[in-house]
Amino acid sequence: MTLRRRGDKATISIQEHMAIDVCPGPIRPIKQISDYFPRFPRGLPPAAGPRAAAPRDAPAPTAAASAGRRSPSDGARDDDEDVDQLFGAYGASPGPSPGPSPARPPAKPPEEEPDADGYESDDCTALGTLDFSLLYDQENNALHCTISKAKAPTLMFSRKGLKPMDHNGLADPYVKLHLLPGASKANKLRTKTLRNTLNPTWNETLTYYGITDEDMIRKTLRISVCDEDKFRHNEFIGETRVPLKKLKPNHTKTFSICLEKQLPVDKTEDKSLEERGRILISLKYSSQKQGLLVGIVRCAHLAAMDANGYSDPYVKTYLKPDVDKKSKHKTAVKKKTLNPEFNEEFCYEIKHGDLAKKTLEVTVWDYDIGKSNDFIGGVVLGINAKGERLKHWFDCLKNKDKRIERWHTLTNELPGAVLSD
Repeated sequence: MTLRRRGDKATISIQEHMAIDVCPGPIRPIKQISDYFPRFPRGLPPAAGPRAAAPRDAPAPTAAASAGRRSPSDGARDDDEDVDQLFGAYGASPGPSPGPSPARPPAKPPEEEPDADGYESDDCTALGTLDFSLLYDQENNALHCTISKAKAPTLMFSRKGLKPMDHNGLADPYVKLHLLPGASKANKLRTKTLRNTLNPTWNETLTYYGITDEDMIRKTLRISVCDEDKFRHNEFIGETRVPLKKLKPNHTKTFSICLEKQLPVDKTEDKSLEERGRILISLKYSSQKQGLLVGIVRCAHLAAMDANGYSDPYVKTYLKPDVDKKSKHKTAVKKKTLNPEFNEEFCYEIKHGDLAKKTLEVTVWDYDIGKSNDFIGGVVLGINAKGERLKHWFDCLKNKDKRIERWHTLTNELPGAVLSD
């Protein structure tokens, strides 16, 4: 290489540039090429490729220049090209000093986030998983819960299916549902029991009636899997809980969730949210019959009045003011249930113009033998009512010959005159 005088412009060919150390300070030849790249026991990595993968932007020397510059240092220059290719493949460049650099570990593949539905915990390995789907029918105020099956965990070495509960290594599983807060027999639903299996398939739909948009915001569905035992108390296997606010109206959502150990239930529930139950009433003014048709369809989540945790409910209706005391109608008694279905209809002969002056009182009672019947709750519809009760009555007056159904919450705030049967 020719030394230049002060003020002259340096001219260095690409071959000379690649054969020298370009660090700050005096220009010096590279003493040991192997100091600048990691040693691979089986040769260069595939990413580096053969020497043909030289940088594209490097100008190729002419044949005359190549022939005129062949010297013993050409082997070192060729090695330098391999060094640049190697560092280019790994995104690194030689350091300022010729000291050895540590080998770069191979890049780790990006870790995938675990799928919530496929995640397996220790409890899941021991208790199994449950497949089910939920659908909130907003128009009919119903929550449909389809219990599909309990399936084996996906871990390779985990035990199959549900946890064995019986001496034969199997179980007699069933699924029960509760709505929280306020878990009771009134909102308890359960599937049938399947005998001697750890991989049960129910394909059974359980339905909650009288579910409102407010319930979907503040309530949680508790799903428990239990083992039925004929000679002792049923045993708990596992449970899961789903906040209903996760559901979209009229959209089915499917779940595959690991069962967990039993979680504590909050005993300090807000008593202001306590209800006596709900009732589904239909109203229709019939022009043909010249009267008001009142339908008692069903009740849901009634308060338990008997020692066995149930009630024997029936419904009474009055159209007041009732001067002749002939407006009383009564349904049949439904034994030992908190979710009775009546499907009975009563007719009050009255002119359409007189309905604006009337009030419909609907009361629910628990039938008892040998003592007074217990009042469960009631609701009043009329022009003096409020909220949904007033809207239901107004829609009935405005739409003749149209049957209108609405759910109403039972209260114990009815006039004292009807609090005795």
